[in-house]
Amino acid sequence: MTDAVVGFLLVDKAPGRTSHDVVADVRRLVRTKVGHAGTLDPLATGLLVLGLGRATRLLRYVQGLHKEYFATARFGVATDTLDADGAVLDRTPLPVERAEVEEAAKRFVGTILQVPPMVSARKVGGVRLYELARRGEEVEREARPVEIVELEILSVAPSDYPEVRFRAVVGSGTYIRTLADDLARALGGHAHLTALRRTRIGPFAVEEARTVAELEALAADGRLAEVVSPPADALAFLPDVVVDEALAEAARHGAPIAAGALSSLPEAGSPVRVVDPAGELIGVFRSSDAGLRPEVVLA
Repeated sequence: MTDAVVGFLLVDKAPGRTSHDVVADVRRLVRTKVGHAGTLDPLATGLLVLGLGRATRLLRYVQGLHKEYFATARFGVATDTLDADGAVLDRTPLPVERAEVEEAAKRFVGTILQVPPMVSARKVGGVRLYELARRGEEVEREARPVEIVELEILSVAPSDYPEVRFRAVVGSGTYIRTLADDLARALGGHAHLTALRRTRIGPFAVEEARTVAELEALAADGRLAEVVSPPADALAFLPDVVVDEALAEAARHGAPIAAGALSSLPEAGSPVRVVDPAGELIGVFRSSDAGLRPEVVLA
């Protein structure tokens, strides 16, 4: 493939690899710019939404979508990274029952304050937290509001150190590692993640994704383009406005579209797909009472 490729690609990340590794793998296959709509920790598996070529500029509309995760946590064992890749800091039995965990989980649904873990990409004083953690430094982190849309306890294996499986649907910026530990804290102890899989980002599902190995096989057969979604299709969750060729030509050059030129106008403040008569995405515009103003123009 060449640098002319523009679109979205869904990848099922394998454990032990960073999101940066996956981006590098795909960049090697498509030989164009590649970005992602939200990182996954090395321990985690599951869905990465990648933008290819000029479509990387559209990833902002995916990043804020709700995400679904399936997680497994070990209660009673604290690690310095809040997952199984870290060093054990403490082991204190926490023999909770499923009903207790389910009751505690109710407190976390809605908008909550969450302190980001030290091993994370958040910045404090212009320095990423994981860089400070590598130097053995721990700093105060400001609690941030995050949204927990759903939190479902799937199972609790009875033990002094119970294995708790749960499903979470969360807003952007939520750390599932922190959520697991906060849930254990509410029950008097600590926890760390032993497994994490992201299964959905907005309308994008991991069942539609391909592994890097599968993408490599498709590329070897010259069929990689078959699994790249055109931008207009990938952003189908946004409202659209189809314009005639005269308006399309002006929009391709970044001109706003006056409300009077449109038969209907989406809700003010919403991002809108502007599509030409052939169904190709011109760009994403922002709706207002005056019409549509350009935010990202692909032309």
